[in-house]
Amino acid sequence: MIQKIHTFQQEIENYTISNKEELETYRIRFISRKSVINELFETFKSLNMEEKKKKGPLLNDLKNKAEERLKYLNILLEEKNENETSPHDITLTSISNTTGAIHPLTALKKKIVGIFEKIGYNQEDGPEIETDWYNFSALNFPPYHPAREMQDTFFIDKKNDILLRTHTSSVQVRLMEKKTPPIRSIMPGRVFRNETITARSHCIFHQVEGIYIDQNVSFADLKQTLYFFAKEMFHKDILIRFRPSFFPFTEPSAEIDISCLLCNEKGCNICKNSGWIEIAGAGMIHPNVLESSHIDSQKYTGFAFGMGIERMALIKYRIKDIRLFTQNDIRFLKQFSSLV
Repeated sequence: MIQKIHTFQQEIENYTISNKEELETYRIRFISRKSVINELFETFKSLNMEEKKKKGPLLNDLKNKAEERLKYLNILLEEKNENETSPHDITLTSISNTTGAIHPLTALKKKIVGIFEKIGYNQEDGPEIETDWYNFSALNFPPYHPAREMQDTFFIDKKNDILLRTHTSSVQVRLMEKKTPPIRSIMPGRVFRNETITARSHCIFHQVEGIYIDQNVSFADLKQTLYFFAKEMFHKDILIRFRPSFFPFTEPSAEIDISCLLCNEKGCNICKNSGWIEIAGAGMIHPNVLESSHIDSQKYTGFAFGMGIERMALIKYRIKDIRLFTQNDIRFLKQFSSLV
């Protein structure tokens, strides 16, 4: 019996077919109820226990190989038939290989990170699913602040205050809890807000936020940092202005504008005929925020800033619709192949 098993095994391994009839011949010989393998199993029944222990594994292995070979031959036959019914036209012009490109948002984020790394900032990251504490309370948002309401925030579990982060400021809180000043870091990442999707806004977008905390940090340090960033990102002759504003987690606070690159300060629909475009928000970190992260606000001061990567890309690359970044239109993405 062992000799027959080895013979059939060799025959199975070398079996080839070219049509359905030959495949069926194989099935009948090795797989069907009247196959040679089934005949061996009938003989196997009359063996004593010692012989069964020796020959049983060999016989089972033969059966498994026969079934696997049938599947393999069937796949080969299907591929052969497909090629015959749909032959390749070798006269057609070949499709040339194309080089991929880095997504413009990825390229711009890398550039922003690189600018701040020049002046000593390191990169940090944090979770996109957050708690109320890290997203709101630790950042000095009072309980009645409208940003907590459902029209602004995607709540995963309203009862337990689990939500999708609305800004990367939550990473700042986590960082302040773990590290002792001096702290100089930026936090790029994806954020979520329950907003209507239009040419100028989206419910999913990206931010880069940063903090610098140390002794004797002043608003002048913040201004010089953002002056440096704007001139590195755009060009040396760009104009920058700071406008008073309000954020719960900074005091004083400011909006940062640059002169419009699209109209050269003459006024257009992008800058709303003002000649200026907002690029970031910033301010001195509120003492309550420092204290909530166990940092002595009497000893340390710091500033924070945040900017939208999509907004920056709209300005830098002169794009008029934010939705293009998420539509994966190859015609749009090809324009940025030089950013690789």
